[in-house]
Amino acid sequence: MKPAINDASARQDTGGASPVLGGGDRNNGPRRAAGIKLERNIAGLIDRSAQDLRLAWRQLHRTGPPPGLSRDLMIRALAYNLQERAHGRPSPALRRRLRTLAVEFDKGGASFDPRIVPKAGTTLVRQWRGHTHAVLVREDGFEYEGQRYRSLSVIAERITGAHWSGPRFFGVTKRAGAVVDAGR
Repeated sequence: MKPAINDASARQDTGGASPVLGGGDRNNGPRRAAGIKLERNIAGLIDRSAQDLRLAWRQLHRTGPPPGLSRDLMIRALAYNLQERAHGRPSPALRRRLRTLAVEFDKGGASFDPRIVPKAGTTLVRQWRGHTHAVLVREDGFEYEGQRYRSLSVIAERITGAHWSGPRFFGVTKRAGAVVDAGR
């Protein structure tokens, strides 16, 4: 049997902080206290009634929750909002990367390597049927011929008239045999 210190339920019952939020540094004072407070606020959402959760939603969004929104999903959304207020929103680049990953995952894109995402400001150039096509990578997507797009695949389809993998069309995929450090 494991000692009570390693048991998550024992930690919750004793009111102790999660080792994840506290990190290894016990001398970071206000930051640690803010993390503990955030953790307790999020944990407290579970104990609140559906009516209290709807009231919290209304105070946060200035409107009621969508009809049919489950209690569990309301708790998750409110917890996310608490974390967002404490730590800030994800950067536009991270949101773009997550959107790209989600689309590729939905399509079953096994060849997509999430570590190969061009930085904002990069210009991707491709020759196609005698024309040079340039795409500017932006924080919130891509720009081609003065129009903004969320996906390279949409741009590739516009250029070719057929469905293409945008990253493959513009050569933004990992080459065979190339080693990319995964940080593992």
